[in-house]
Amino acid sequence: MILIGAWNVVGRYVGRIIGTNLSSNTLLELQWQLFAAVVFLGAACTLKQNEHVRVDVFYKDLNPRQKGLANLLGTLVFLVPFSITVIYVSWRSVWNACAIWEVSPNPGGLPLCPPKALMILGFLLLLAQGCSEAIKSWEIISAELPTSEDKRHG
Repeated sequence: MILIGAWNVVGRYVGRIIGTNLSSNTLLELQWQLFAAVVFLGAACTLKQNEHVRVDVFYKDLNPRQKGLANLLGTLVFLVPFSITVIYVSWRSVWNACAIWEVSPNPGGLPLCPPKALMILGFLLLLAQGCSEAIKSWEIISAELPTSEDKRHG
């Protein structure tokens, strides 16, 4: 993706100098489709690695149980409903694009089925990872608190 993007930039400027276009709509579309693949397929991995966006101003001062509760609520209130909504709303468009092998209207355009299908796949993976994170958060929340007896003995 980076090499194609670099070629598109260099090709545009060198092409102006020599009078021949060295880039193409196909390469431009391939660049954004690869970027879409990175975003859609990387979201679940980012969540798994705990590198996703959150409001650290509040989160950093919470104890592990409070963090687990915040993560569980965020997953159940925001991530799961949003992922299900995107999958539901996008399904017909993806199905239609793949059924007719829809192609971009730009000259030299690429098929739109692969990036649209990656959107569904990406949100399914995100939903699965969200369920995994919810289970982990539930385990943290429901872990037994050590009693004062346990603290004294070790």
